Amino acid sequence: MISNQILQSTIEGLKSITRVDLCVMDTEGKSLASTFEEAEQYEEAVVNFVDSPAESQVLSGNQFFKVLDEQQLEYIIIARGDNDDVYMVGKIASFQIQNLLIAYKERYDKDNFIKNLLLDNLLLVDIYNRSKKLHIDVEARRIVFLIETKNEKDSNALETVRSLFTGKSKDFITAVDEKDIIIVKELKPGEGYDEMAKVAKTMLDMLNSEAMSAVSISYGTIVPEIKDVSRSYKEAKMALDVGKIFYADQNIVGYNNLGIGRLIYQLPMPLCKMFIREIFDGKSPDEFDEETLSTINKFFENSLNVSETSRQLYIHRNTLVYRLDKLQKTTNLDIRIFDDAITFKIALMVVKYMKYMENLEY
Repeated sequence: MISNQILQSTIEGLKSITRVDLCVMDTEGKSLASTFEEAEQYEEAVVNFVDSPAESQVLSGNQFFKVLDEQQLEYIIIARGDNDDVYMVGKIASFQIQNLLIAYKERYDKDNFIKNLLLDNLLLVDIYNRSKKLHIDVEARRIVFLIETKNEKDSNALETVRSLFTGKSKDFITAVDEKDIIIVKELKPGEGYDEMAKVAKTMLDMLNSEAMSAVSISYGTIVPEIKDVSRSYKEAKMALDVGKIFYADQNIVGYNNLGIGRLIYQLPMPLCKMFIREIFDGKSPDEFDEETLSTINKFFENSLNVSETSRQLYIHRNTLVYRLDKLQKTTNLDIRIFDDAITFKIALMVVKYMKYMENLEY
C-alpha cells in the first residue's frame, strides 16, 4: 500500500500545476490525502460511488474516479475546481496513483524475492523464473553488505543507506531481522574488492555523521550469479562475527580479509580446548600478566623484530630478551623462532574464540 505521505505529495504536485483540488479516499470514505479541508463531507457519497458500477462519475458538482489494482478497487479520487480541466486532472491523478501502485507492488515483490533468496528459501528453478519475471539480471556480479546497528529498528540508519543508493535500481536494500540492514549490490564492469571497500567506508562515514549511528559493516565475496547471493550473505554474516572476535577495533570487515581467523571460527569447541591443553599444559595464555601480554602483542606487531619492539616499548633490548626468556620457560615456546611464534599466535586467537563462544552461551 502506498504511504499517505506519497499520496499527499502526488496530489499537491498536481494542484500546484493545475489549481484543481484533489482528495484520495479509501473504499470506506476515509480521507488519506487531500488538498482541501472538508474532505469528510464526501464520505457517504464515496461509499455510494464504491457500490456503483461506474468508473467515474459526477457527484455534487465534483468528479469521482476509481483507482483499481488488478480489478481490485483500492482508492477513490475526488477532483474539484472552477475550470474545465477538472475531469482531465482527475484522470491524470488516478493514472499516476495507479502507476504508483504497480511500482510499489513490484518493489514489494522484489523485496520478498531478495529476502527468500538470502535465506535459501527458493529452489533453483524458482530463482531463475522469478528473476525473469521481476526483470532481474541473473548473471550480474553481486556482493552482499551487512550493516549491524547498535539499536533495533534504527530507521535513521535505514533511511541514510536508502538515500545513498537512490536511483540505483539494480541494488537492493532489505532486512531480515531488527538490527541488520542488507545491501545486495550489483557491480559495474571492472569493479572489485578495492572499490567495495570504498563503498563500505562511504556508508560508514555517512551513518556516523548523518544518522549518528554506531554501526559495524561486513561484506561477503563477489559472486557471479544471482543463485550465489545467499553464499555472499552467509559470508558477510561470518565476517561480522569473526570481526567481533579478532578485529574488534575495526568497523569494516571483508570476508576476503579474515585470514586465519576464518579457519579458527569454524573449529569445534572440543578441538580448541584440546589444542590449548596440549600447547600450554592446562594453562591459558590469558592468565599472563598485562606486561607479558603487551610485550607479546607488540613483538608480533613488529614481525618478531627485537630491536624495534624494545624501542616501541621504551625498554632496553636486554629487558625484552629477559621477558622472552621468561615466557619460554613458562610455555616451552620461544616466540623468537618462527614456528613457535605461529603456534603462540594461533593459541591466542583460539582463546579469544573460546571466550566469545562461552559468552554467547550465557
